[in-house]
Amino acid sequence: MGFEFSCAVNLQQESDFNQFFDGLGELIEARNLLIEGGGSANHFEGYVMSNTRYESATEEDRKAIESWLTSQDSISDTVVDKLSDAYYGY
Repeated sequence: MGFEFSCAVNLQQESDFNQFFDGLGELIEARNLLIEGGGSANHFEGYVMSNTRYESATEEDRKAIESWLTSQDSISDTVVDKLSDAYYGY
C-alpha cells in the first residue's frame, strides 16, 4: 500500500527548494518510506510507499506527510489521497 499526493509550491530561491526537499527527504527517511515524484516550478506530486519489501505505508505515514506538507508556508492546495495498492494501483 502507498498513497499519492500533490501540492502547489511557491519556492522563490534555490535555498527554498533545498530546504523543502531536504525536509521532505528527512521525513520520508525517518519513516522508512520511499517517494517517487516530480513536478515543475509551481507544482509537485509524488507516490509514497514503504522502503521495506512486502511492507506498506500506513495511515499514520499518510497523515504525517499530509501534516508536514500543510505546515509548510511555501506549500498550498495540498491533496493527499487515501491508501492504494502500490502494485496494482487500486
